[in-house]
Amino acid sequence: MLDKPAGLVVHPGAGVATGTLAHALLHHAPGIAGVGGAGRPGIVHRLDKETSGLMVVAKTTAAHRALVEMLRARTVRRRYLAIVWGQPRAAAGTVEGAIGRDPRRRQRMAVVTRGGKPARTRWRVRERLAGAALLEVALDTGRTHQIRVHLAHVGHPVAGDPLYGGRGRAQLSGTAGERSLRAAVLEALPRQALHAAGLEFPHPVTGATMRFTSPPPADFERALETLRAPAAGGAAGVPK
Repeated sequence: MLDKPAGLVVHPGAGVATGTLAHALLHHAPGIAGVGGAGRPGIVHRLDKETSGLMVVAKTTAAHRALVEMLRARTVRRRYLAIVWGQPRAAAGTVEGAIGRDPRRRQRMAVVTRGGKPARTRWRVRERLAGAALLEVALDTGRTHQIRVHLAHVGHPVAGDPLYGGRGRAQLSGTAGERSLRAAVLEALPRQALHAAGLEFPHPVTGATMRFTSPPPADFERALETLRAPAAGGAAGVPK
């Protein structure tokens, strides 16, 4: 089990040949070189570069196979924290929609009506903030960018997400108060506000339930505090 910092790429890919988590794992435990796929030693699942939080890594081929099968069977429980723009009307909900390559922007994913893979994301509001909300999110499937795609699809993109939350001015829209607050949030957290906070699964050998938690990192907490201040004080021009 490891707690990945934001900014670290999990394994080599397009444009990234060195300095990845995979390289660090091989340096720490050379024996895992043959575990899993080529270039992905011990890696069972991945997190996006700018997403922080928990990942499980296998040291043996048997453990890797078992953990991958658990993911397929949905016996691995993954819990995330996300700061999203706007406030959902409901206290909780589920987003279902197949995810595939965006036909208009091929470098990103989208909810599609044809092709794609079935995906389901469950969420609940943990805290209502100024013009935003802190959500706890659970994955029933594990598609590429699933949380980011699904939350953007229902009108509540992850704060700071340049691919699905709008770039530059798109994230700084609204009244003067809203623009000022969003700019302060993006300065405090210059990445997507997504953190893998909880992971639970049966041990691949003993079957014992393994539970791990990770508190949000400092930049995530700074963004929360920025949004809590006007929410508590009722700042003018900032919706709740």
